Amino acid sequence: MSNSRILVVDDNRTNLKLVSDVLEFDGYQILKAIDAESAQEVIKSNAVDLILMDIALPGMDGLTLTRLLKTDKMTEHIPVVALTAFAMKGDNEKARDAGCDGYITKPIDTRKLSEVVTKFLTLNQTSCGGGGQ
Repeated sequence: MSNSRILVVDDNRTNLKLVSDVLEFDGYQILKAIDAESAQEVIKSNAVDLILMDIALPGMDGLTLTRLLKTDKMTEHIPVVALTAFAMKGDNEKARDAGCDGYITKPIDTRKLSEVVTKFLTLNQTSCGGGGQ
């Protein structure tokens, strides 16, 4: 898993650095984007194994980008895990309806982050190796 490439999309530079630092420490290759548009550019030019997507982004929000990724044959297989501080009733359902494979609330529990990431990477490898999703 340590050679897995993870894209972290968050407009809050503190959160972006925290998540990136924790995952880099655990051996993951980290790509970063501060908005949906720069995330699209990163995805176009890099193979990505997992996306941690902030929902509240400037311009195009994270759920809109997730919908776009999930309707594109080139990116539909990439698991997307929503990151949000807005843990309101129904947000998990909204994230899943947009195509997110999971949901992590902020503030992020740095002690559990790698465990959650490993779970999604493992599920993706299992489902892709088993004939697709």
